[in-house]
Amino acid sequence: MEEKDKKKITTIKLLEETKLRLEKLRENKGESYDAILRKILYVLNVARDSPEKAKLVLEKISDVRLRMLEDEKRQKEDLEKEKELL
Repeated sequence: MEEKDKKKITTIKLLEETKLRLEKLRENKGESYDAILRKILYVLNVARDSPEKAKLVLEKISDVRLRMLEDEKRQKEDLEKEKELL
């Protein structure tokens, strides 16, 4: 890989509260903080020109997150049932 193709990575300090708030916007377990922050910036930029479109994006994020949490809960319950059978 050429030097110009490498992406620079940096470290930022966050308060624990900020980290927890970012995690509430995570749509899947593998989503990085960088992806979450990029999503936030996208919504902010869209909101300038189209607040309704930004609202729809936020609602979609909320729906996906809710489904993810429901799936995690169901998986945890299934695991508990399996443990009871052993």
